[in-house]
Amino acid sequence: MSFLDDETYLLETEAARDLYAEIADRPILDPHNHADIVEIVENDGWTDIWEVQGATDHYVWSMMRKRGVDEELITGDASNREKWDAFAEVVPEMAGNPVYEWLHLDLKRRFGIDEPVSAATADEIWTETKSQLEADDMRPQELLREMNVEVLATTDNPTSQLEYHERAVDEVEGVDIRPTWRADPAVNVQKSGFLEFADDLADATAFDTDDFAGYLDALEATHDYFDDHGCAASDLGILEPVSRPVSEARAAEVFAKRRAGESLSEREIGDFQAYLLEFIGELNSEAGWVSQLHIGALRDYREELYDELGAASGGDVSMGDIDIAEGLDYYLDRFDGEGEIILYCVDPSHYPTLTTLARAYSNVSVGPAWWFNDSPFGMDHQLDYVGSVDLLANHAGMVSDSRKLLSFDSRFEMFRRTLANVVGKKVERGQIPLDVAEDLVDHVAYERPKELYGF
Repeated sequence: MSFLDDETYLLETEAARDLYAEIADRPILDPHNHADIVEIVENDGWTDIWEVQGATDHYVWSMMRKRGVDEELITGDASNREKWDAFAEVVPEMAGNPVYEWLHLDLKRRFGIDEPVSAATADEIWTETKSQLEADDMRPQELLREMNVEVLATTDNPTSQLEYHERAVDEVEGVDIRPTWRADPAVNVQKSGFLEFADDLADATAFDTDDFAGYLDALEATHDYFDDHGCAASDLGILEPVSRPVSEARAAEVFAKRRAGESLSEREIGDFQAYLLEFIGELNSEAGWVSQLHIGALRDYREELYDELGAASGGDVSMGDIDIAEGLDYYLDRFDGEGEIILYCVDPSHYPTLTTLARAYSNVSVGPAWWFNDSPFGMDHQLDYVGSVDLLANHAGMVSDSRKLLSFDSRFEMFRRTLANVVGKKVERGQIPLDVAEDLVDHVAYERPKELYGF
């Protein structure tokens, strides 16, 4: 069996190969990613392979650090060529990690390069990819069309003026690019950047956010503004969900204390977050948006990395000791049947909780295997579990969650192959007829997210 063989990669049965053939060429709907909208609209392209594979990817950075590469050659002032050479030297030692597969899928699909990356091939691959990247068909907009990306939803601060999304409507042909209202800075009252966000919110909307009523009005104004620009979902990353009935007066009291520079208790933080979670849920329900909750990521855990490089630098970890069911009880009952809710978790031990919540509530879906789980191993486990406890037909589908535009196709290919393999095994074991399986994988790969997000 050859490496990344088109016929057999992740496809262990004849049924799996037949099912993958049904969905391999379906358009990509990517409801959650971290694409750079400026990069797409400006369409200038890239100059070298490090720029497209390593410059923005904390997955790559983490793996390089684990193999002893100096930070200067990862995020430091070394040249891109030096960083690529350092990366290439340790790539063989990353075998078994999805970073290894994504890299080689990108090289195979986008550059036609089958040679595995190593110190011995680094120069040849650098030169060949650099030459290809000069071509017009390797620019962002052309690549999106080649990869058959139908819809992609970026992740955006509520204070964003969305000027590049407005430009994308006229300047990016064949791809529907939408913003996503990222609520983290609005909800995390305990974070150091909260007051700065409140001030930025005032500047963006002309509402006075010194008081809580003005803060809520400003948030609603940005929500309306995003809605006018085609937004279909909000997103909120929370370590542990807190939902309970909290009065506006109580939330205003906490807000006033934070504005005055006073410290907040855990109860006060929880009350504020619970009120905002419900407030945002109401806005989403009225607008017909999907509410996405990303749960359990303990961000910026490695302080040295955060102090030196800031957020999203590879120092985040998974938090297992949290109570999701109790934390979401009031929220899920409050919005029972009102708008779609998608739950993501970092720790796979939380799948039983998320899946049984989805089973209990008709408007709750399990999101794709996220972050540390978006590998063939993680996706296989999740799809099998969701399909046996809830309904695979109600799984939310796939998101790239990627900062690298070049890898969108690879991430979706990995998911679709895994999906075909999971369902194909059931066909081979006599659990599902082939024709039903064909409809099922097509539904999960394309029709379900289209229906769920209203694309």
